[in-house]
Formats: sequence, structure tokens, C-alpha cells
Amino acid sequence: MLAGCGVDSPEPASGHRCPQRIVSLDFCADQYVLKFVERDRILALSPDAEREFSYMRDEAAGLPSVRPVAEDVIILKPDLVVRTYGGGPGAATMFRRAGVPVHNVGWAEDIEAVGEVVLETARALGSAQQGLAVVSEIQDRLAALPSPEPGVEGLYMTPSGVTSGPGSLVHEIIVAAGLENFQTRPGWRPIPLERLVYEQPDFILPAFFDSLTNHPHAWSPMRHPVASSRLQAGELIPIEGAWTACGAWFLMDAVETLAAAAAR
Repeated sequence: MLAGCGVDSPEPASGHRCPQRIVSLDFCADQYVLKFVERDRILALSPDAEREFSYMRDEAAGLPSVRPVAEDVIILKPDLVVRTYGGGPGAATMFRRAGVPVHNVGWAEDIEAVGEVVLETARALGSAQQGLAVVSEIQDRLAALPSPEPGVEGLYMTPSGVTSGPGSLVHEIIVAAGLENFQTRPGWRPIPLERLVYEQPDFILPAFFDSLTNHPHAWSPMRHPVASSRLQAGELIPIEGAWTACGAWFLMDAVETLAAAAAR
């Protein structure tokens, strides 16, 4: 009996036996499959599984990949398809009509919800006990965080000139680290250049990937002299893009990095 599908593991949420031929349709689903599934139960991952924005990219090495196209997936005869967005909005219905069980990885808006998604997905993959252990580790890491001084502000910046305010998981990461978000307007927005002219956050939190597709272009706010000067003059706490690319347990890497740097 496989470790993740032992007799003490509850039945997967799909209602089927512990899946043995799992296909993942996108890189966020890849993270969960790579974390909670033994390699010999992974039939295929998404084409992005080894990209720089995939946190579990090293673990993906050597595993097959498949395009999130119905014909390509069904011919593999999977007994579970795992997805967040892969295959488009109608993918889950289409695969189920073809007789293939589907687990949709849930959307998490805060760290507590991340834990719920971890538990739900680990159970669907036949690894309920491992899911419980991961959630317990998240809670332990949160409890062990150092506390920065009150009122310390951080501004998250992407290479494309976007930041994030309340209502996003990035905002929840900043708050969990004990900082205040310099961006007070909700959701994803352009960097607040006007405000940066006369105000300076305590920390700039630049998130960068290595991919050229995420570098600033000529019209990006990151090219603006104000943004450039803040990056050069401000105290930086760099954030690896893979830490925040999906709502999953590894966002704790970002939380711990921010908290430790801000508390020094």
C-alpha cells in the first residue's frame, strides 16, 4: 500500500479509490500534486511545472508533462485530474462527462483559507495525514514569527509596475508578517506614483522572476523615475515570485522573510 493511500487515510474527496494516475493541468495544481503525491502516481504535470514561477520546480524534474487539452489528457486515461484554472472554465464539466474525476483546487484569500485548501486537496489526493502535518507546520511558523515595531510599512512591487492592497493574498502576507501595507486601496493596482513623490514606505518588497516575460517594458510604471529612485534609495526585502504565485503553504517563506527582515 502506498504511503499516501494507507488504510488510515480517509477516502479521497472525489469518492473514488485513492487515485493512481493523476494529471495536473496548471502550475498551481502542480504544486499540490508534487507535494502530496508519490512520483509513481503522477501521470503528467502541466508544461509550466519546471518554470521559475513554480515553487516545486526541482521536484518536477523528470516527470512527463501534458498540455491542458482534453484530447491530450483523456488519452492518458487518468483516474484524477487536478486543476485550478487549467483547461478553461468548462474543463471540470467536460472531464466529468468523459468519466474522469476532477479535483478543483480551491481559491484562498487569506492564510486560514490556504490551510483549508491544503486539507481539502491533500485528502482528495489520498494524503490527508500529510495535509494535516503541513497545516500544523503553517500554524507553528506563524506562532514563531518575530514582531516588527508597530507602524512599519511595506510596499509590494512587481516588475510590471503593479502592487496589491487589501483583499488580496499578498496583502494578507504583508499583514501576517507584522507590517502595514503602504498600498491602502483594495485589490491589484498600479504603483501609487503620486503618493511616492512625498511619502516613503519603510521597506520596498520587490517580487521578481527570472523570466523575461515579467520584466518591465517601456510603458511600465517601474520605468518611472519615482519608482526607480524608491527602489534605489529604499530598504529592500526581495520576495521570490514563486512564493506568492499560488495560494499554498509556501507563502510562509514570504511571510517569514518579511517578518525577519523588518524586525532587525
